[in-house]
Amino acid sequence: MSAALTARERMLGRLRAAKPGSPEAVDTIDAAIDSHYQARRAQAPQSPRQQMAAMQAALRAAHADVDCVSSDAWPTLLAQRLGAHGVRRLLMNSASVEGQALLAALPAGVETLSFGRPLAQWKSELFDTVDAGFTVARSGIAASGTLVIAPDAATPRTVSLAPPLHICLVYASTLHADLHAAARAERWADGMPANLVLVSGPSKTSDIQQTLAYGAHGPRWLWVLIIDDLSALEGGQP
Repeated sequence: MSAALTARERMLGRLRAAKPGSPEAVDTIDAAIDSHYQARRAQAPQSPRQQMAAMQAALRAAHADVDCVSSDAWPTLLAQRLGAHGVRRLLMNSASVEGQALLAALPAGVETLSFGRPLAQWKSELFDTVDAGFTVARSGIAASGTLVIAPDAATPRTVSLAPPLHICLVYASTLHADLHAAARAERWADGMPANLVLVSGPSKTSDIQQTLAYGAHGPRWLWVLIIDDLSALEGGQP
C-alpha cells in the first residue's frame, strides 16, 4: 500500500510541477494545416479532368458503378439503365432542374415519388416498395471518391439511405482534390450544414469472419453519374 501511495504521489507531483504551455492560436494551427495540404497537392497536381478520372477510379474501387456523361445525355442513359435494372418506383425531387430532366426521359413503367409525407405515414411503403432513390451531390472529393450531399426537405437523408439503389449525380466542376480543399472552397467554417452526408460507396459491412456483405445498413448498389460540364470552363475545348 505504501509503495502504491508513493508512486501515486510521485505521479501527482510531476503533474503539479509541469507548467502548462501556451496554447497555439487557432490562426497558427489553421495556417499549418493549410500548408501541409498545399504541399501534398503540389507534389501531385491535378487538372479538373484528372480529378474527374480520379473520382471515377476511387468510386469504382469502392464497388460503385460510375458513368462520365455529358450534361444533355445523362437523362436518357439513366432512364435506360433504370429500365434494365427493373426499377419501378423511384424516389426523387421532381421539382429540381435535374428531376425535371430525368422525369422527361423516364419510360411510362417507372413511377416517381416525392418525399412529401412524414416518414411515419408511409414507412412500410418506402422500405418495401421503393426501388431506388435519386440525389444530386453538392460536390465531390476526388482523392477518396466521396460524394458530398446536403439533404434538405425535398431530398432528406432517407432518399439516399432507404432504397436498395442510390443514384447520385455530381458535376465535374464541383469536384475538389481532397477533403481539406472542399472545406476551404465551400467555406464550411463559415456555416457547415447541420446534416452534411459523405458517401463513398454502397453500404457494406463484415462479420467477425471478415465476410464482406453489401446492403446491410443502406443501399446495396450505388450508381454515380459524373456530369462532364468542364468544356464551358475550358473555353469549349474537349
